[in-house]
Amino acid sequence: MERWRRIDAAAADDARALLRVCCGSERWVNRMIARRPFSERNAVLSAAREEWFSLSADDWREAFTHHPRIGDRDVLLAKFASTRSLSEREQAGISGAAEDVLSALLDGNRDYEARFGHIFIVCAAEKSAGEILALLRARLTNDPAAEIRVAAEEHAKICALRLVAEE
Repeated sequence: MERWRRIDAAAADDARALLRVCCGSERWVNRMIARRPFSERNAVLSAAREEWFSLSADDWREAFTHHPRIGDRDVLLAKFASTRSLSEREQAGISGAAEDVLSALLDGNRDYEARFGHIFIVCAAEKSAGEILALLRARLTNDPAAEIRVAAEEHAKICALRLVAEE
């Protein structure tokens, strides 16, 4: 069953927990709770996007803290147990990557965080480690105002995938 159907059917507290798996912004979760039931896939995806882009950059940054760094498996295992299976599936292109690529991703993540103040967010589904690294390097040249919008768009894609994921 797709996650959004479980969100529709669940009691409010359970629905909140299911929504937090999709997005770590409390304001977004509360707004999505208020809009239930969704009744159809397109309605939940539309609502999720609308509510996400009505939030502030601070709300977006809050949500970003609920994601592991791309390629940081140790943190994924230790800190993000509730979304581990989703993150592993989303970052499947990282598995089997050469050590030099993984090392470059970790270095790039550090550079990105130093420049923008939040982790590198990318919808990694169906992307190889090399593709993700190229995106990370390209986005390091963005100005902070543009980059927060790019990161927000990438997060919206991740959230949409999680809302329709089969459980």
